[in-house]
Amino acid sequence: MTSAARQRLQALSQQLVEGIPDAGTFEDIPKIRQVAGDSVGPRVKDKVAIITGANSPLGIGRATAHQYAHNGARAIYLCDFDSSHLETHKRELNTLYPSVEIHTRSFDAADEAAVKSVVDDAITTYNRLDIFFANAGIVGQPKVFTEVSGEEFAETLRVNTVGVFLAAKYAAIAMKKTSKEKPYPSGSIIGTASVAGLRSNAGSTDYSASKAGVVSIAQTVAFQLAGTGIRINAICPGVIETGMTAPMYSAARARGTERKIGQLNPLQRGAVSDEVARVALFLGSDESSYVNGQAWAVCGGLSAGHPFVPGKLA
Repeated sequence: MTSAARQRLQALSQQLVEGIPDAGTFEDIPKIRQVAGDSVGPRVKDKVAIITGANSPLGIGRATAHQYAHNGARAIYLCDFDSSHLETHKRELNTLYPSVEIHTRSFDAADEAAVKSVVDDAITTYNRLDIFFANAGIVGQPKVFTEVSGEEFAETLRVNTVGVFLAAKYAAIAMKKTSKEKPYPSGSIIGTASVAGLRSNAGSTDYSASKAGVVSIAQTVAFQLAGTGIRINAICPGVIETGMTAPMYSAARARGTERKIGQLNPLQRGAVSDEVARVALFLGSDESSYVNGQAWAVCGGLSAGHPFVPGKLA
């Protein structure tokens, strides 16, 4: 067998090597065949996860860390450029979930050496990486595109898009690593995009372009990881109360207009971070074993149609 053929065989997912097992029969009909474990138990049991953009007390990253810890993760890396709350988050998680090992790291999500370093640490410490949630991002330039400089545009793409690319690059390499407790390559890479990456008028030009790039990365990388069992998807949040949107929520509350936030989506409300974290939990778990290369809109239905004024639809 050639070296290339051997590497290809070693990179194959468990399902391609072993198939999906026969579950037997009940009377004269086949039982339901399954890939994932019991969904009423811990959904990411014993998995090792890295989350970037985890510092904000209101953020999706922090909420996701709680969902992963609550669902049996073995270890979670909380990462952010701003480390002002990371140790507080660690103490909270250690108090609530003492069996989960929590690590904090402060670095720029688009710093290639730093991304490689945190992935290498997970492999050195645990001999595996199962989930990389590339959630870090910046709001971009809230102004008309003719007033945005090339440098400002590039900086938004550097953080929001290059950061996800680097996460995918090094996570994929690590997730191919096998061991006695993980005999086949596997893993889930998740990038935070936005409804702004799917439709216009949900963000500035540089922000929207950067988030469309995240969706494209998920789509193209999924095919380049064909057969490995490593999945990659993008989450596209709508109006979520996070550190990034906190000024908008604060201003609305001061004016008494908070009820108007999210009024253009069918649910007619904004969301809290845990509602997105539940999707990140699903995508990080084996329950999403056949979900790959997709852009998951978590937007209350905003991206499902064209906004209209109620009662004025022709």
